[in-house]
Amino acid sequence: MASKRDIVGVPIRRADAVEKVTGRAQFGTDLRVPGMVYAKLLRSPLAHARINSIDTSAAASLPGVLRVAVGRDVTGCRPYFGPAFPDQPILAIDEVLFEGEPVAAVVATDEDIARRALELIDVDYDPLPALDMDMALRPDAPLLHAKANAAGHFKDLSDIGGQERSSNVCHESVTKWGDVAAGFAEADRIFEHTFTFPAVAHVSLEPYVTIAHWDGPRLEVWSSTQHAHPVRAELAEIFGLSLQQVRVVVPYIGGAYGAKCYTKYEPLASYLAREVGLPVRLMEDPFHTLTRHAASITIKSGVKLDGTITARESDVNLDTGAYSDIGPRVANKTSYRTIGPYRIPNVLSRARAIFTNHVPAGAFRGYGAPQGQWAVESHMDLIAEDLGLDPLEFRMKNLVGLGERWNPTDTPIDGDFRQGLGRVAERFGWPMQRSGIAVGVKDGGGRHTIAQATVRVHNDGTATVQADAVEMGQGIRTVLAQIAAEELGLPFTSVHVTLPDTDAIPWDQGVSASRGTTVVGKAVWEAAHACRQRLEGEGGLDPAAKGQEALSDTVRRIFGMPGGEVVGHGVVKPGSFGPGATTYWEAGYGAAQVSVDEQTGVIRLDRYITGADIGLAINPDTAEGQDEGAALMGIGHSLFEELVYQDGQLLNGNLIEYRVPTFSDVPETFESILIENEDGPGPFGCKGVGESGIVPVAPAIANAVARACGVRLFDLPLTPERVWRALAARKGAPAPSETPTKGRI
Repeated sequence: MASKRDIVGVPIRRADAVEKVTGRAQFGTDLRVPGMVYAKLLRSPLAHARINSIDTSAAASLPGVLRVAVGRDVTGCRPYFGPAFPDQPILAIDEVLFEGEPVAAVVATDEDIARRALELIDVDYDPLPALDMDMALRPDAPLLHAKANAAGHFKDLSDIGGQERSSNVCHESVTKWGDVAAGFAEADRIFEHTFTFPAVAHVSLEPYVTIAHWDGPRLEVWSSTQHAHPVRAELAEIFGLSLQQVRVVVPYIGGAYGAKCYTKYEPLASYLAREVGLPVRLMEDPFHTLTRHAASITIKSGVKLDGTITARESDVNLDTGAYSDIGPRVANKTSYRTIGPYRIPNVLSRARAIFTNHVPAGAFRGYGAPQGQWAVESHMDLIAEDLGLDPLEFRMKNLVGLGERWNPTDTPIDGDFRQGLGRVAERFGWPMQRSGIAVGVKDGGGRHTIAQATVRVHNDGTATVQADAVEMGQGIRTVLAQIAAEELGLPFTSVHVTLPDTDAIPWDQGVSASRGTTVVGKAVWEAAHACRQRLEGEGGLDPAAKGQEALSDTVRRIFGMPGGEVVGHGVVKPGSFGPGATTYWEAGYGAAQVSVDEQTGVIRLDRYITGADIGLAINPDTAEGQDEGAALMGIGHSLFEELVYQDGQLLNGNLIEYRVPTFSDVPETFESILIENEDGPGPFGCKGVGESGIVPVAPAIANAVARACGVRLFDLPLTPERVWRALAARKGAPAPSETPTKGRI
């Protein structure tokens, strides 16, 4: 039985609620700096081309224009950036590799002048073939990048040597254990299917915003980034500065979902600010900055007639776009996550990130898991159907159990997957007509990362938490305040959590990988615990004492006067959660019921139940919001979201032509189940919840469609046209230009 808690586990109103609903909250788009000027970018209209010449003379002579820069002007710094490999030019140099790549920048006294100046820039291009993923993989395909380092990883830097590359594969990752050939030989049946997943836009409400300013030799940046300290580190590398010469401040962010991981426009804004000697503001288009990886996934399983899985092999190709961003890391995660949370003794899973002439792809909520487990969970239903097994029972039979090792070398499973799936199925009323079910599990918390936090108990008994709490809508500042308040014995309103400022907060990896509550939260708890120990030890505070007055009296007693403060520090590093590579297992479950109009192919999602194994909900309201929000994003890429390219041109790169979920897409019954066993490694037994909800949505809906109308779809999104064509093919009347079904048994 858990001990009674005053703050943790209580649905406390968010710390930023009043600021945001009254409009007082300052987002990056709201910030203004004295003397600030504005930058705008000229983007390539072509997906692949050589730059023959750029004439900026007319733009530079326009009154109010302070600077016009092109790629060859970027000197006195490293002209490339990138979180995995520094391969992306700050401005295109000699060649453009995707439609929308920045080729010139204008700095002007106001935004209208900057926009007018862009129209005066004349670029002479020599068009080149634009490669999609299939074209890029052909043996005779032109290489988009020519150099690689010794490990085969790309480096597009003129001053860094490396072996010649022979393909457009950016990175390949392999996960394996057992003997796959022996496992297939042992099977009674072998099943193989191919699925596709579309490129998707993040569509956060706030675009990318950066303000850069040089104060003498010191660079100060205000940025809508999820990673304050890694951005500071890369800016220091690019401009040849020490870390103490770079300051990164992160205000409230209007949504991110992975799009704002690591460095994006900060190097360009910083370069321009250095050139004009004034603070420069750069706000830019998200559609032509980063996307989620499109994927083609082939999965093959050997199964006994009783439903025991003996082997699984998968091959995934990921469209990583023109530059690597974190494509190599996405490939690593995808190979790991395209297996499924099942007891399989023999596994071989490969994933490759492929360079194309598309917008670069990178982090997106749960990366690798939505793509891979869309295939896994659809594949599982196809196997169950063929063997005459109930889809739920087939999963229950093969799910890895609590305490087992899913991967022989990784952390044992810390959650009861059967219990979680069973609870969702029971609430849903499985089995029901027109219904589907799916599981989504990913390694959570980020591997091998560092979190640090400082807690200061002031002489009036209030407390300040200094941690990398990037608030992008998920409620992290509220949760961290609850953790500190609970441990200190303070009211929630007596604890303040600062916004990230690298001058004021200790080093932290940043907010991603569902690590905020568990990993950063543990550092905050340790810091608060250190304060409490000092108050009880040196200050003689009664262990049962709570409240601001008791802490205030103790701080004053320690210092002998009404001054001073008690400071605690918390550190989480590799090994803090045990010897395994995975911090915790983030598990989500989904059950869907649909109606399909067989005349039009329109799918209506009638019911959706989402479940999340979160250990303990520090704040049930924010946890439920995270789970439901993730599921709603999953509904988008399941039913209609897709970035459409034609010859490298992005046809729907705006909010007029790209559709995102609205309230009308929320099913009539939409419910989140929070599974709380207090078995997580975070404070009070918590785990993260930000990503699991998005993973099982697509296969649950597709499985429901198959049970509703008898057609199986292998390509997302499940648009009315695709459903209608599949129905027509089932009736023996295939529509014109129909492509054959990709799956096979």
